[in-house]
Amino acid sequence: QVQLQESGPGLVKPSQTLSLTCTVSGGSITTNYYYWSWIRQPPGKGLEWMGAIAYSGSTYYSPSLKSRTSISRDTSKNQFTLQLSSVTPEDTAVYYCARGLVAADLRYLEVWGQGTLVTVSS
Repeated sequence: QVQLQESGPGLVKPSQTLSLTCTVSGGSITTNYYYWSWIRQPPGKGLEWMGAIAYSGSTYYSPSLKSRTSISRDTSKNQFTLQLSSVTPEDTAVYYCARGLVAADLRYLEVWGQGTLVTVSS
């Protein structure tokens, strides 16, 4: 079955760019018709969908984060990557990658990674 695993630094300084990679096993990120999303959950708050990359390579972003977010993929490694620029302490959160059949709707995310905590602090 499909498994997702997030990786990246656990500590990022303010104003820097947060970069995380999601490695997918057990299935291809180009398989029709899946969307591969990034979601985050700040401490004590709810889940926030950040953006997604589709099986086709098209990207979709949350309007509130669009100016700072970039999602890309490496099909040879079966990975997709999140970059969030100009981070502040408010970007401290557990970051998840997930697969779903619909972008931007948490209800349709069927497979999740375990999540990784990223702290923004100097």
